[in-house]
Amino acid sequence: QLQASGGGSAQAGVSLRLSCAASGRSFSTYALAWFRQAPGKEREFVVAVSRTGATYYGDSMRGRFTISRDNAKNTVYLQMNSPKPEDTAAYYCAAKWDNGVYYGGGYEYWGQGTLVTVSS
Repeated sequence: QLQASGGGSAQAGVSLRLSCAASGRSFSTYALAWFRQAPGKEREFVVAVSRTGATYYGDSMRGRFTISRDNAKNTVYLQMNSPKPEDTAAYYCAAKWDNGVYYGGGYEYWGQGTLVTVSS
């Protein structure tokens, strides 16, 4: 199971960090990712991190978001750097056994989503 937290109202330009805690004993073997879905739009890939710590960013996401993982805490983080109103969305964490494919779908486990609203 994945449990996302840290969403809420945010001010544009003020960094925000989301967390996603996982249960289970295989966390270190999983690839982890964050997706987002804005109102009226399709779900969008933001970033993923492999079991070795390599990161993979979606289009236009690099520099705006930073993913990190703490295997000791079974937690993955998403740092939103200087968020903009267009970053308003529900953010979802996801996980799958690391098969070397990180973009797009194929993720088996999903968190419930945490809503981030960025105001100017």
